[in-house]
Amino acid sequence: MNEQYVKGAAAKVTGKIKEFAGRVTGNKKLETKGKIDQVKGAVHNAVGDARDAGKEAIDSVKNAPKRR
Repeated sequence: MNEQYVKGAAAKVTGKIKEFAGRVTGNKKLETKGKIDQVKGAVHNAVGDARDAGKEAIDSVKNAPKRR
């Protein structure tokens, strides 16, 4: 797990709280900010997935048997 997953999870939780608070209070701006934070969290997770895939690809090349 890398830092992108942590940032993503934090942004999603913060976003859900803001969205809920905005919905309860009737504050559309806060509700929208919450939805935006949730999207940011999803982006962080996607970046984390890409980094993990890249690292795995590099590791598999490094550990591949050598051709003769």
